[in-house]
Amino acid sequence: MTLTPARTWRAAWQACVALAALGAACSPAAAQDRAIAFTGARILTMAGEPIENGTLVVKGGKIIAVGANIPVPSDAERRALDGRTIMPGIVDTHSHIGQVAGADGSGPIQPDVRAMDSIDPLAPNIAKARAAGITTVNIMPGSGHLLSGQTFYMKLRQGRTVGDVAFAMKDGAALGGIKMANGTNPMGRTGFPGTRSKSAAMLRAALTEAKAYCAGDRKKRDLGKDALCEVLSGERLVHFHSHRADDIMTVVRLKEEFGFDVLIQHGTESYKVADELARAKVPVSNITLDAPGGKLETMDLRMDNAAILEKAGVLVSIHTDDPIVDSRMLLREAGLAVRGGMTREGALRALTINGAKQMKLDARIGSLEPGKDADFVVLDGDPLSVYTHVLETWVEGRSVYDRSKPEDLLMATGGYGAGSPLEASHHHWEIAEAGGDH
Repeated sequence: MTLTPARTWRAAWQACVALAALGAACSPAAAQDRAIAFTGARILTMAGEPIENGTLVVKGGKIIAVGANIPVPSDAERRALDGRTIMPGIVDTHSHIGQVAGADGSGPIQPDVRAMDSIDPLAPNIAKARAAGITTVNIMPGSGHLLSGQTFYMKLRQGRTVGDVAFAMKDGAALGGIKMANGTNPMGRTGFPGTRSKSAAMLRAALTEAKAYCAGDRKKRDLGKDALCEVLSGERLVHFHSHRADDIMTVVRLKEEFGFDVLIQHGTESYKVADELARAKVPVSNITLDAPGGKLETMDLRMDNAAILEKAGVLVSIHTDDPIVDSRMLLREAGLAVRGGMTREGALRALTINGAKQMKLDARIGSLEPGKDADFVVLDGDPLSVYTHVLETWVEGRSVYDRSKPEDLLMATGGYGAGSPLEASHHHWEIAEAGGDH
């Protein structure tokens, strides 16, 4: 059987999970042979209650132990973090960092376009995301199309190529979802829909045509239909840009008709249909702040949106849509969600494990548990406090951001030179190329 791109990375992903279960690493961090023990911290695992005066032990890019009063390998490097807080690496479920581009103006539906083919791993906004404690990102093409292309799941490792930063990759294909949109964004241009009804009709026609192709009518290979087959089989998650409640319910109807997995992106008015979303088991990637220049679709934006969704039982994450909200403001977004009535635990989960679950990446990321990737953040206070700073960001057992280093601090605070990531990254590459542990 010939594997489609999605099936090749799915097979690689399953092999990776199997290796992790045996205690082996399946990432570039495998060279980190010596254990590192971070001691004395308050640890928010997102898998249980906070651990006071806890210890986190990582080796080979994986977490090997976490808890209070746990044994530490005798040869481990020890890092005292008394008074600090450790939490899982933050998962941004919707971002446009990396100078990503998607479909062009040639048509409203372009599933063959891949965001990975436009990502610049050296873009400065990636370094700034590391300074925010973000370790995994769903990078999306724009929403000016009904379907603007395949998204790219990025691990914020230090790297020079797309392969260096792909969450998982095999035979040239990277793990990711697909971006669809409705509402005003994809309407109005020549050849594009002019009404909401026509938007839905065009998507239904494309998916119906793909069903026949997927069933075996493949006289000629079609890369776009290959991607839609992955959508219809559930192998590729649909990230659906949708603001208004009526548009959100159109997405729910499409999901029920064609059976694809979907994550509502933005969901500005999702609070109006929270119970319907809960019944349909449709999750929401919410943005607490939204500033698209006076867009009418967002006029009913409410700070208690995430709180209402949480109470209704909808799985909620919080995203930046960077550059709409700078990556470095993501912790503040979660704080605002709590101000709007969301629980503290819910807001922290919305930054970590919920997004991992939504994208089906929770076998590796989203919580601090043995066997998972050693992606974590060190802070000098409560994650939801405006006074707290991200001190360190670690991806797969390697330091990718350290606030004590002037070149990294620049990425957190801005100023002259912050527009280039090369200075901020150079010392990390030197360490890696010299065979250092982290």
